[in-house]
Amino acid sequence: MGMTNSRPGFRAWAAGAGVVAAGAGLALAQLAAGLIAEPRSVPVVAVGAAFIDVIPASVREFGIRTLGTADKPVLVTGIVVLVVALGALAGLAGGWRRPLGWLVFGVLGLVGVLAAASRPDAGTAAVVPSVLAALTAGGVLAWALRAVERTAERAEAGRAEGVRGEPGAGSVAAHAPGRRDLLLRGGLVVAGSLVAAGAGSLLLRRRGAVADARASFPVPRPPTTAVPAGADLHIRDLTPWRTANDVFYRIDTALSVPVVDPATWRLRIHGMVDRPLDLTVADLRSRRIVHRWVTLTCVSNEVGGDLAGNALWTGVLLDDLLKEARVRPGADAVKSTSADGWTCGTPLSALTDGRSAMLAFGMNGAPLPLEHGFPVRMVVPGLYGYVSATKWVVDIEVTTFDRFQAYWTTRGWSAQGPIKTASRIDVPASGANVPAGTVTVAGVAWAQHRGVSRVEVRAGGGAWQVARLAGQPTKDSWRQWTWTWQAPKGTHRLQVRAFDGTGQVQTAAVAPPAPNGASGYHTIDVTVG
Repeated sequence: MGMTNSRPGFRAWAAGAGVVAAGAGLALAQLAAGLIAEPRSVPVVAVGAAFIDVIPASVREFGIRTLGTADKPVLVTGIVVLVVALGALAGLAGGWRRPLGWLVFGVLGLVGVLAAASRPDAGTAAVVPSVLAALTAGGVLAWALRAVERTAERAEAGRAEGVRGEPGAGSVAAHAPGRRDLLLRGGLVVAGSLVAAGAGSLLLRRRGAVADARASFPVPRPPTTAVPAGADLHIRDLTPWRTANDVFYRIDTALSVPVVDPATWRLRIHGMVDRPLDLTVADLRSRRIVHRWVTLTCVSNEVGGDLAGNALWTGVLLDDLLKEARVRPGADAVKSTSADGWTCGTPLSALTDGRSAMLAFGMNGAPLPLEHGFPVRMVVPGLYGYVSATKWVVDIEVTTFDRFQAYWTTRGWSAQGPIKTASRIDVPASGANVPAGTVTVAGVAWAQHRGVSRVEVRAGGGAWQVARLAGQPTKDSWRQWTWTWQAPKGTHRLQVRAFDGTGQVQTAAVAPPAPNGASGYHTIDVTVG
């Protein structure tokens, strides 16, 4: 454009115009996603979900290890910041050559379209929000830059007349839209964007409607939700035996939590069966209901990590349903699919060998939280979640492992993931300073579906000492342990190891989470003063 556009002041206004345009595009996309009732089509959500799909496993593990359950909010925030930065770049580019600004937003829109279209079961409408975002951003950018240019040109003309001393000098500038006018117009665009984004959010609030449905969702009450006698040692700072729903770990690929109405939920059990089933929530509740304590563990859990939790699950045994469906000979796997298209493969034997593998719709006596799979999810003791714990489950196909690859097996993880025996020191914390003398050392150990028969602790590389175990109401849950240490002054290294119910000790070999779970002894250093 003209020389005016080279002024630093103009560049700042142009960058601001790009940011406003980017915000307007995202806001209209939010509204469009609300109108088509598809949260996963919001460009930020779609791009984030696609990013999770394509990043290397090592990067994903680093994110979980570093950020834990905050990884998704951080990812969304990062994407928004990136869009804002690219919006500013579009404004600067458009101030120089208008088509360059449109190109930036066009590329952003294309990325959103490809990401939305790549989501499982994505329909044609899923790309609409990203298309509208790009068109809106481009249109607002053109309008905003033209307003900035007119203001700059008139101000320049007013200054030139003032220099020449012509009659009426500055009158043009006085009547031209000044910076206040420009800010007012920009403010109106921002306000409109906020209204559109708010309307979209309200339309997407069917999650709230489902939350209301969850509040009235009937879950058969277990005989008791109390912790079994002797299972919890009640030691300060020791992980409680039962994990509350609101602090239970959540690791999955759903950037936008699927919102599934229990009134319309359906589950198909099909494939290598003689009698396919098509079940509703009412169908499940009409069958035999069980209540089982089960500890779940994520394969991403590092040695000593906290991606494990224990809860009382309520539901229907999968073995009962598979017997009803009459599984054909030769089947060795179950492929389960979530409402958002995520898949996992589970050994058929783990669902039919008598363990408490279930379709759960209750957690600690309450309906499943939305984030943990409401209305129905899978729970399978003894297997890592990536091969068993399908949330928002809507499809179960009985098949063989050689006929499919599930979500994580296509990314290099093992097809079958039995949980490794593990143990952890909770008390004292790593790096703690404790007084010399009697020190309580305590933690948890798990070997789901095999149970924990023994835990040993040692200090400073000395002999292994047998810890006292809490009660073990079920071999499918973790077990608390404690050891009394007569601690001398100095810096000491503590280690723990567990034995499963067969007497097999956990391996000392150090291995990362990929491809089938971390291993090694949990080791901490403490200072005794």
